[in-house]
Amino acid sequence: MSTKNIYILGIESSCDDTSASVICNGKVLSNVVANQEIHAKYGGVVPELASRAHQQNIVPVVQQAIEQAGITKHDLNAIAFTRGPGLMGSLLVGTSFAKSLALGLNIPLIDVNHMQAHILAHFIEEEGSKIPPFPFVCLTISGGHTQIVKITNHFEMEILGETIDDAVGEAFDKSAKILGLPYPGGPLVDKYAQLGNPKAFPFTKPKVGDLEFSFSGLKTAILYFIRKQEKENPDFIKENLYDICASIQYTIIEILMSKLKNAVKHTGIKHIAIAGGVSANSEIRKRLQLAEKHWGWTTYIPKFEYTTDNAAMIAIAGYLKYLNNDYSDISVTAQARLKVTE
Repeated sequence: MSTKNIYILGIESSCDDTSASVICNGKVLSNVVANQEIHAKYGGVVPELASRAHQQNIVPVVQQAIEQAGITKHDLNAIAFTRGPGLMGSLLVGTSFAKSLALGLNIPLIDVNHMQAHILAHFIEEEGSKIPPFPFVCLTISGGHTQIVKITNHFEMEILGETIDDAVGEAFDKSAKILGLPYPGGPLVDKYAQLGNPKAFPFTKPKVGDLEFSFSGLKTAILYFIRKQEKENPDFIKENLYDICASIQYTIIEILMSKLKNAVKHTGIKHIAIAGGVSANSEIRKRLQLAEKHWGWTTYIPKFEYTTDNAAMIAIAGYLKYLNNDYSDISVTAQARLKVTE
């Protein structure tokens, strides 16, 4: 077998982080992320500002990733980039840059589905990392997605169930907003939840199909609950913040875990992975580790730096596609909406 090094540059620009990564034979040599601070004051991502910031960041970020990897651009074998899903303006910056660079270097261009990449981050080779065997079930949880996906091989995926309205990350962020916490609020809810009583305030769980999720009703219930309490006591949030956060988080994680249990029942698969930004949540990680003990699952939890949007996951997906000679035509276009199966 050839021991030739294969260097893939991954470029990720689907939302508000500009990221570039170099992977060599499945191992990460660099993973550079430039965050955009500008959105915090607007309480959410502003698409126009995001694409402008990507234009400013992309050249220095790519240059840094290549330098950190200890190679030159002429060592690269292919360029992988996020085709979608995401914000159209942001995706266009990464897509056009990747095309130009691939053309300039005369090397293959590889388009990557952002949601598949979150799942394929589990195949990054690192010391001590567990790589899931096929088939496995993955819970993809982020600001835009909540899905249970069955993975038969690297690029054969089937959605077993998904949210019928809002994504779980949105439920965390909107709940945080109701509590007056700054954006992005999800990590703050997690932080404060660890100091509170998870059973202080019970919230009802939505009644939907076995493998479906719904979070819009829960958000509304939280809003009405807070309004009602504040009428009686204007300092309610301040006095009970930790308990409120713990109760919200407990309810959300209970929903996620019960759906995963259903997925195991339906498929008989006990290899369970999580992926996406919300998989950084400390409680879901803890509960999955407990599931190994209680239910005999084998669980796969990504490293923190591979949970949020990053280019290492794009590069590993690109590397796996490269091994299959699965290249893109230069006419490939960015797509704001894209299913994990596409």
